[in-house]
Amino acid sequence: MGIAEDTRWLDATDQAALVASGEVAAVELLDAAIERIEHDDTRLNAVTIRWFERARATAAVGLPDGPFRGVPFLLKDLWAHFEGETLSNGNRALKEAAPISLADTTLVQRCRAAGFSIAGRTNSPEFGALPTTEPEAWGATRNPWNTEHSPGGSSGGAAAAVSSGMVPIAHASDGGGSIRIPASCCGLVGLKPSQGRITLGPFRDESNLGVELCVSRTVRDTAAFLDAVRGPGVGDTVIAPAPSRPYLDEVGAEPGRLRIGLLDTYPDGRPVHADCADAVRSTAALLEQLGHTVEPGFPAAMADGSFAARFGALWSTNMGTSLARIATQLGRDLVPGDVEAHNVAQAEFARRFSGVDYALALAANVEFRRSVQSWWTEGWDLLLTPTLAEPPTRLGEFANTPDAPMAPLVRAGRYVAFTPAFNSSGQPAINVPMYWNDAGLPVGVQLVAAYGREDVLIQVASQLEAANPWVQRRPAI
Repeated sequence: MGIAEDTRWLDATDQAALVASGEVAAVELLDAAIERIEHDDTRLNAVTIRWFERARATAAVGLPDGPFRGVPFLLKDLWAHFEGETLSNGNRALKEAAPISLADTTLVQRCRAAGFSIAGRTNSPEFGALPTTEPEAWGATRNPWNTEHSPGGSSGGAAAAVSSGMVPIAHASDGGGSIRIPASCCGLVGLKPSQGRITLGPFRDESNLGVELCVSRTVRDTAAFLDAVRGPGVGDTVIAPAPSRPYLDEVGAEPGRLRIGLLDTYPDGRPVHADCADAVRSTAALLEQLGHTVEPGFPAAMADGSFAARFGALWSTNMGTSLARIATQLGRDLVPGDVEAHNVAQAEFARRFSGVDYALALAANVEFRRSVQSWWTEGWDLLLTPTLAEPPTRLGEFANTPDAPMAPLVRAGRYVAFTPAFNSSGQPAINVPMYWNDAGLPVGVQLVAAYGREDVLIQVASQLEAANPWVQRRPAI
């Protein structure tokens, strides 16, 4: 085998070690990833924008001596500006106009400083609005475990690229589950950090529902990436408390005996898909074998039927704001065909709100956040839930419907019932790839910690990784 196959299944930590030891040059490692992308992506459509020559030139000149020096890396095609390159946000009009970013976001600067070879962008649904990656601008990304199924979204291109071994780790973001959902669908580790853990500067605000990090195959890669990019930026007003030690030190650390709440149905008591229930119950049994106490329990606010409306009000307002910003970027008004129907419908919905309506939605979200977080003050350490209510969906299930443009969002609400609550509460949550169903599709579980306690999530996720290793599971692609 050549270097492309020799390094395909090495995680980012091991790939960085090859470069640091001089065994493999950064350019060689990058060329191996490019070879995999060019071969595999004809079937998956995960990497939609490519900067191979820029990446080769940068690697040849010399990369910063960071913890990931020489590791091939991909940015998500959503809000992550990279100076001198295009960003489409999964939108047809921006794809055609191809505006050039004039500066990096702070997180991208930190990725460059960490030594990554940034080689391109991964596919995202338009403006990250759906839990599948099928934008009209770029076409559908396919799940490496079964190409008739979705890799999830909105970081679906990133998850497909990592799961198939194109790259060992990739940038991802999460405004309602968009790290955890594709991690579940593709058998990966996906940590949504605490709100304010990583700056969104200089273009977005930490009071937003969204956060950014990565998808990876190992807990140690996620922990090391978090160490590399965490921290506030200039002007941030929401800042998570600094950790007492590096997150990488939490991998393999003993968490002690924890009290873990188990939610294995929808919060209102309706059953989830049997595969998802089996995944979370088998994980609960393993956690008990590891010495933890697992018993039924979850924040009562999660069963509040008004939460979806509150979240929807903020989500749709964010969409309306996004479309206004895109019009400014394009230098013209948006016209029919510029934006997908479900996103136009969300923006129109938001226009019916008054300033008072929006303020009331924000206030309701604060009330929800305090109510949810209070559960962790009552003697609980973690919450265990399914990540999704169903296994990975087939492609096409979230298609735009001209006469019912909100239908994809209604479908999404049933599918992603367990993830948006923790964007609203601001708490860290992680998908752990603990289960594969009889069809060979990954089915993840979600662990949620108190605000600022990514350390506990990393400790327990690494316990599960050691007890039930998943890294040797590889898709047929």
